[in-house]
Amino acid sequence: MSGTLDTRQLLAFAALARRQSFTLAAKDIHLTQSAVSHAIRGLEDELGCKLFDRTGRIAKLTQAGEQFSHHVEIILREMETARASLEAMTRWGHGRLRVSASTTACQYILPSVLREFRQSFPQCVITIEPGDYDRQLELLRSNTVDLAIMIEPEKERDIEFQPLFEDELRMLVSSAHAWARLGHVPRNGLAKETLVHYNKSSFTFRLVSDFLREEDCPPAQVIELGSMDAIKELVKIGLGVGVLAPWVARAEIESGSLVDLPIGRRHLRRRWCVAYLKNRKLQLGEETFVGLCQTVTRDIVAINRPEKSEAKALKS
Repeated sequence: MSGTLDTRQLLAFAALARRQSFTLAAKDIHLTQSAVSHAIRGLEDELGCKLFDRTGRIAKLTQAGEQFSHHVEIILREMETARASLEAMTRWGHGRLRVSASTTACQYILPSVLREFRQSFPQCVITIEPGDYDRQLELLRSNTVDLAIMIEPEKERDIEFQPLFEDELRMLVSSAHAWARLGHVPRNGLAKETLVHYNKSSFTFRLVSDFLREEDCPPAQVIELGSMDAIKELVKIGLGVGVLAPWVARAEIESGSLVDLPIGRRHLRRRWCVAYLKNRKLQLGEETFVGLCQTVTRDIVAINRPEKSEAKALKS
């Protein structure tokens, strides 16, 4: 046997094995009798053995045909299962969704989005892969995830993105901190402060580090943490100051335990998006997920708008 078996040949074989009649087999699979005969002859030539003994109009399996029939039944069952599985994916509420999200997105965006998504797609299998910027790009390019909630990629030509919202990073300090009473961050104030920062592998770490370098106000020390909640707790007890978006610390700012201030003389903004590989057509569930992300994050835009005047930022 040198080539591959044709699906039509296997269907013709199964029908003839079941019906033992070329005429009836042809009706079952909606082919002409001559087409069935041609398919069986081609299959026997391909396999190099006789599969049927023909006596008049009756076709009975040979010993080789009986053995082959067992394998054909398995093949056709698997094909039917595969077909049914693919058809299920196109039905409303079925399929899979593989998403990567940063720690911030996992904690503050995904819960609301997934709650809404589950109502529309109750049978969808959802997997979440946590990761920061570089890891998310790696997961997208390796086809490990379908979508990623992340900071908008810079100069990544193979990545498409759907914008969600823009936020501003601000300095967060304890309400008991001298800067809270002052109402702004003094020029070169960070030179005597500890900056409690999200981990070095994150895109936000790079943004803030570059920004402070350009502002010529690097911190005296840096503490890296992998949890936004941990950063807020350390800032609240006065072990340092943090740089976060106000929407991440909404409860603490509203309660007065944390105060947000301009980080510098310039704004430091980020653009959030849902990213996926370019030229990839999104499935229904994926499009719905993107839409829900856009709906859920609308409130974040309003939360992130600082209420204080920017006029006091880093006075010289």
